Amino acid sequence: MAEFFPDLTNDHRAFIARQPVFFVATAAAGGRINLSPKGMDTFRVLGADTVAYLDLGGSGNETQAHLAVDGRITIMFCAFDNPALILRIYGRGRFVVAGDAGYADLAAHFPPLPGQRQVFVIAVESVQTSCGWGVPRMTLEAERQTLVKYHAQQDPAARLERIAGRTRSIDGLPVRVQTEIPAVKP
Repeated sequence: MAEFFPDLTNDHRAFIARQPVFFVATAAAGGRINLSPKGMDTFRVLGADTVAYLDLGGSGNETQAHLAVDGRITIMFCAFDNPALILRIYGRGRFVVAGDAGYADLAAHFPPLPGQRQVFVIAVESVQTSCGWGVPRMTLEAERQTLVKYHAQQDPAARLERIAGRTRSIDGLPVRVQTEIPAVKP
């Protein structure tokens, strides 16, 4: 059954390090609930009470919009192998957009991926584990390279120009667009 912890233990860290995918959920009053799958070695445990993930440009920016107005965030990992386990991190999040003070220091925790947009930093409020017995067993075939390839072929100046007008989320909440494309060496 479910068990709660005040922060991440060493066993939690080891479990997280083995997972190739995680899910991010946020919400803001009156809007849609956002639930996004993430991968590509973009999650880091920075301490027992702090985690972060590198966000690449994609189809929207709901997580940033929700955190700006509400702050609540849930991260979920689930094992698709044995032993079965689900781990949720409940916390309060903030974003550091590429070009902001402190961005380079945070981004240094992650592999140099093209398309970096921001880093989300989450202050852990509690951790929950549960059995995960209903989650199917699956095998990872390979990471998709499509998003990385897409961003690698983009001209940085053209990308900044294209995203400059994307100042609203799907629900019309304000978002802050990046003003800098981090240099990434393959």
